[in-house]
Amino acid sequence: MDAQTTPDAGLPSTPGPAPASGMQAGPTPRRLRFEILIVLGLSLGQSAVFAITQFIEYYVKTVDLSSTTSTLNRSRSSIAWIDFVEQVLVIGFRLMPVMLVLYLLSERGRSAWRALGLTGPASKWRGDAGWALILAASIGIPGLVLYLVSRGLGMTVTVDTSGLPDEWWAATILLLSAASIGILEETIAVGYLVNRLRELRWGVPAAIIASALLRGAYHLYQGWPMALGNVAMGVVFAWVYVRRGRLGPLIAAHLLLDGIAFVGPEIAPASWLDALGL
Repeated sequence: MDAQTTPDAGLPSTPGPAPASGMQAGPTPRRLRFEILIVLGLSLGQSAVFAITQFIEYYVKTVDLSSTTSTLNRSRSSIAWIDFVEQVLVIGFRLMPVMLVLYLLSERGRSAWRALGLTGPASKWRGDAGWALILAASIGIPGLVLYLVSRGLGMTVTVDTSGLPDEWWAATILLLSAASIGILEETIAVGYLVNRLRELRWGVPAAIIASALLRGAYHLYQGWPMALGNVAMGVVFAWVYVRRGRLGPLIAAHLLLDGIAFVGPEIAPASWLDALGL
């Protein structure tokens, strides 16, 4: 791997040169705080708030989590072609906060792609692919074990990764959904948030912890063990981003994890799923 050796590689750490007379400096700290609040309120922060309220509801109502199912990628219409169109629309609109972040990070003429480490020669991308495989394996296998154990103990809901009908387009939609979720979560929770917190002069550990806690919060609907597991995943992902200054490995690893989780149950033999308790 061609890992960066500089801890803050690719991340803003100190203000640039003073602007020329009449030119506007970068966003003020107050403006950055409001910007972060707005971006999160339109995306993962909103998901986190609803996940927290759902988590509280589980315990207020003393819900039996072992008998509770949370369905992802729900069907949206009983008419197949309308369902397909609406699935595509959901995926498209899910990426709007990402477009907003790219726009905001490109202020003063700088490259948002460069700020997120999404540029570079082929050697960089080959390194990204290697890191993506390492991250997917190191997170995916322990994550599956955690899910099975915590569900067996009745502390985690059953996650149905596909509520789509048996149509020709279902697998494609699931893969596109996995890609869009990976892009959204890693761009917002890691690339954008870590960059902006560093611009607010947060230390690296604090920025990593904030990113990880956000990731855990919007997974609380699955139960506290899975939320805690996602906090651990968030620490690893944010640390890799800070070390390498590249977002590509995180997005690719997330795509692999969600792609397998979404499509795997649809194509795996029933005997395998029964053996795993899925």
